[in-house]
Amino acid sequence: MFAAIFSTTPSPGLDQALRQAGVRPIPVQDVAAMVDQEPDEGWSLAAIEVAGDPTVGLALARRVHDEAIAPVLICAPRSAATALADAVCNDFVLTPVDVDELAVRVSRLIHRNPAVSDEVIGFKELSLNLATYQATLGSEPIDLTYMEYELLRFFATHPARVWSREQLLSRVWGYDYFGGARTVDVHVRRLRAKLGEERASWITTVRSVGYRFG
Repeated sequence: MFAAIFSTTPSPGLDQALRQAGVRPIPVQDVAAMVDQEPDEGWSLAAIEVAGDPTVGLALARRVHDEAIAPVLICAPRSAATALADAVCNDFVLTPVDVDELAVRVSRLIHRNPAVSDEVIGFKELSLNLATYQATLGSEPIDLTYMEYELLRFFATHPARVWSREQLLSRVWGYDYFGGARTVDVHVRRLRAKLGEERASWITTVRSVGYRFG
């Protein structure tokens, strides 16, 4: 597993905690570099160290989250704690970090919901493994980004009901997400393409309202 670290010189505590959680840290300069350097198996985590002006790091965290490349973990000094109220991320930790605590947080982000490790959501020939975040159509795996998987999982667990774009933003991206409705449209378009022509109709557009799955 690999973690993209947005820091030219990652703090020893962060580097150690990631390795302790079984993740190989790779420093990247920006989002473009994260995309260019993405390993074949994808990124398991994006760790962003906030230093100096917190608005810079928080803006970066928002962009990584919006691009839905990987779960976002922010590492910020205690002096920036109040700024984290508006942060868009999956988790955060204050520095100086406790290595054991950070390792646990990293592990929880990567291996979400361990209590449902055997639970699999199925819809027709679609299968979503909640423990491994793997999606398959029949026996073929689907290469989904983190947020594409989250959206498809939400659809599959709430079939037949119509959801507005605003509801999907709130339920899938989170109440603290300030992205526009176009984010939903983009992810739906990507999901339809990855489901294939025969199954794209699983996600139905309800005019002037939103989307329905199933």
